[in-house]
Amino acid sequence: MEIPGNRPVYMDYLFMTLGTCLMALAINSIYDPITMVTGGFTGIAIILKALVDIPLWLTNIILNVPVFLIGIKVKGFRFIARTLYSTVLLSFWLYVLPRINILTDDYILAAIFGGVISGVGIGLVFLARATTGGTDMVAAFIQHYLKHYTIAQILQVIDAAIVLAGAYIFGLNKALYAIISIVVVSQVTDGILEGLKFSKLAYIITDYHDEVAKEIMTSLGRGATGLNATGMYSSTEKKVLLCVVSKKEIVQVKEIVTRIDSRAFVIVSDAREVLGEGFIEFKLN
Repeated sequence: MEIPGNRPVYMDYLFMTLGTCLMALAINSIYDPITMVTGGFTGIAIILKALVDIPLWLTNIILNVPVFLIGIKVKGFRFIARTLYSTVLLSFWLYVLPRINILTDDYILAAIFGGVISGVGIGLVFLARATTGGTDMVAAFIQHYLKHYTIAQILQVIDAAIVLAGAYIFGLNKALYAIISIVVVSQVTDGILEGLKFSKLAYIITDYHDEVAKEIMTSLGRGATGLNATGMYSSTEKKVLLCVVSKKEIVQVKEIVTRIDSRAFVIVSDAREVLGEGFIEFKLN
């Protein structure tokens, strides 16, 4: 059985290539010209470049070499192959892309648009089931020995330390803008990862469950599941319809329910990932 939503392998490498290019663009043309440190090994690279004039791409490689050697020893080469590809590509793009200050020292625009560009790039790399090494892998190694902490918690501490170092060297003002950019990166990355698989889940409580279910199946071509329930106030048996639809279709579902039973009770929530027919399907080799 393949991974749900399986893509050809070349698509994953295309995602990694485009994603690392966008990340390097944000670093070279937005973060580095105004010395905005947003964490990660690239944040360390920006600090070192300002202090001792070491190129960003070279610092990224030097810092990642011991990390990957440890990763190969602990996890094996196959486990980090894609991450190695992404890391080398990021350094390649940092080397070939020109350093142009495209936002002319406008820090709020740099924080927002740098975060958007970088977030899309990171999201594409994550979609390919890879990372760009750096502090992500360092956090994973530390968590191997400090199991009572999550990787996310450790990563936050590491990146926070890098941002604080940037604040000490370049000033608190730039560090505060960097925090805005980090938030934007997080939101955009989550949107890339979850938005492609985002659906709506509706619970429908109505006395006309048969009519509502039939209309949903006929008009939308979506299935509905009847769940047995008991009204605790009235002690009467009820049928709760469970229905998963796309974001656009949820409007039609509410219209159908309202038209058939204006007194129905509808609960709508987000479904982050839906596996099965009509959504992300399993495929047999």
